[in-house]
Amino acid sequence: MTEELNKQETEQEETTTTEAVEETETAVAEEETTETEATAEETAETLTHVFTGEVEGDVYTYDQLASPSDEYTDDEFNEMMGMYENTLNQIEEKEIITGRVASVDDKYVVIDIGFKSEGIIAVNEFPNSVLESMAPGDEVDVFLDRVEDKDGQLILSRRKADILQAWEKIEASHESATIIEGYIKRRIKGGMVVDVFGIDAFLPGSQIDVRPVRDFDAYVGRTMEFQVVKLNMAAENVVVSHRALIESDLEEQREEILETIEAGQVLEGAVKNITDFGVFIDLGGVDGLLHITDLSWGRVDNPNEIVQLDQRLNVAVIDFDEKSKRVSLGLKQLQPHPWEEIHAKYPEENKVQGRVVSIADYGAFVELEKGVEGLIHISEMSWTQHIKHPSQLVQKDDVVECIVLNINEDEKKISLGVKQLTNDPWADILERFPVGSKHDGVIRNLTNFGVFVELEPGIDGLIHVSDLSWTEKVEHPNEIVKKDQEIEVVILGVDFDNRRITLGHKQVQDNPWTKYAKEYAPGVSVEGEVVKATDKGAFVKLPLGAEAFLSYGKAVEPEFKEGDKVEAFVLDFNEEAKSINLSQLDKDQKKAKEAKKKIEAADVETGAPTLGEMSGLAALKDKMEAEEKEAAAKKSTSKKSKKKDTDEDSAE
Repeated sequence: MTEELNKQETEQEETTTTEAVEETETAVAEEETTETEATAEETAETLTHVFTGEVEGDVYTYDQLASPSDEYTDDEFNEMMGMYENTLNQIEEKEIITGRVASVDDKYVVIDIGFKSEGIIAVNEFPNSVLESMAPGDEVDVFLDRVEDKDGQLILSRRKADILQAWEKIEASHESATIIEGYIKRRIKGGMVVDVFGIDAFLPGSQIDVRPVRDFDAYVGRTMEFQVVKLNMAAENVVVSHRALIESDLEEQREEILETIEAGQVLEGAVKNITDFGVFIDLGGVDGLLHITDLSWGRVDNPNEIVQLDQRLNVAVIDFDEKSKRVSLGLKQLQPHPWEEIHAKYPEENKVQGRVVSIADYGAFVELEKGVEGLIHISEMSWTQHIKHPSQLVQKDDVVECIVLNINEDEKKISLGVKQLTNDPWADILERFPVGSKHDGVIRNLTNFGVFVELEPGIDGLIHVSDLSWTEKVEHPNEIVKKDQEIEVVILGVDFDNRRITLGHKQVQDNPWTKYAKEYAPGVSVEGEVVKATDKGAFVKLPLGAEAFLSYGKAVEPEFKEGDKVEAFVLDFNEEAKSINLSQLDKDQKKAKEAKKKIEAADVETGAPTLGEMSGLAALKDKMEAEEKEAAAKKSTSKKSKKKDTDEDSAE
């Protein structure tokens, strides 16, 4: 460390010392000249004898004067020289010694250390406060850099002496763990720079206080007490801590609190830290957790809504674990419970107002006051609307009016309703929409199974896909109707309990199948157009609007395509099933005509078929269906064989 200090100031001191010596010699020479002139003048006035150049007595040369005197032996001479040298202080270079101020001027301070010569130190090495009171004769500690420089001058330094003394004080403080003072100069990354005895020390941000520091700049310019926690003399590294002093003071307080703390106590503390799950409170050396659920009787999304950092507040001790030394605190416990006299504050069937604090799939939670919430179930939101999610009607933080439906004080639950604020449109639904009545509506939604029609705002009914048309085979409603289309319907049924209305569209017109029974009797030749082709056959549109099916097993052509004209005859007519089957085979036509004649004959004779005739007809029908299935099977086998041959050819 001394070598580094020497490197820093050697050149400056040599220059300063040389200039100081030259100025001092010049000043002394001028003073001597002045005094000599004054003495000569005085002597000239008083002496009457003038020197003529002749010297009275013995004359000695310089060599004779420098050589040992004949009056002393060599031993005597050496003894006397030793006695002279003993009058000088025994000094060592690179050490701090105590000197005495000989003189002070604007540029230099002359220091007498009891050596052959005096040393000079530039005034800028002394603090102004020291220079103001410095006077000749004052003692001062200086660093002896060199006994002689190239010019034979004594080299001293006050600055180096201060630095070495500072390091000695810091080292002593570190070894003895004593408290020192320091001045916080500035902020740097990770902490602060502290001036300790003129030495820059590092104060980490975590060592400033036991609490997290949020404003480091507030500490700049302050003088505080510190403890040296780390020292590296070689690297000139000093680390200090203020937190260590606080922790030592708090330890005694902590032990006292832990010995006396118990559940039910009310203590004062300061908010130390805020997290998502709660607040840490400093009770004076002991940290307690104030959970977010214990901040308020009401719902708290963020603890910052209730408390702020460094805020002092009273808290109640909820629980204390002696083993883990954990303290659970509560703030809401110091306030009255909001459910006290709940029935008086919120009577049933009364209108109330609250804020939506949460939305679930099954309803919305409304805060009536802090700690009192009610649920609006999705079923209690509207009389008429089919609500899939509460967010369709309300959003978080909305202020809503509702009716108190029920209060369960034991479970701390309140049921609320919104639809009760308006009249129930279903109360007179049968009067406004009686069964069998016709109405106009608007198609609002299409599904695979039917069509939802709005009869009036909030009142919907369903047309099943089977009730859309008497004649067409509808697979999906979008084949014949579109959304937002106006449509005429008939009320088929009303389910008041489930709030459902069954509608029909085909019922607006008379059932054409009564007419079809006469026009499309078995054996009757018909002509139609293919409207749809499938793997099994084709659907044929007949002249009166009826739709019949011609299977490939009953056709003379292997397949059909949409738009083809088809001539066939009615093989089977089923009014109840709303189905007509066609055939192009002559044998089927002959059998169909014979069956028709027997039926007509039976009708003429008895007015109704006999049991035997019905059995015969049933047997005929079964035979025809079996033949149809056999033909379809043969056709399917032929297709599979062709496909197999194709696959084999592709594989080859």
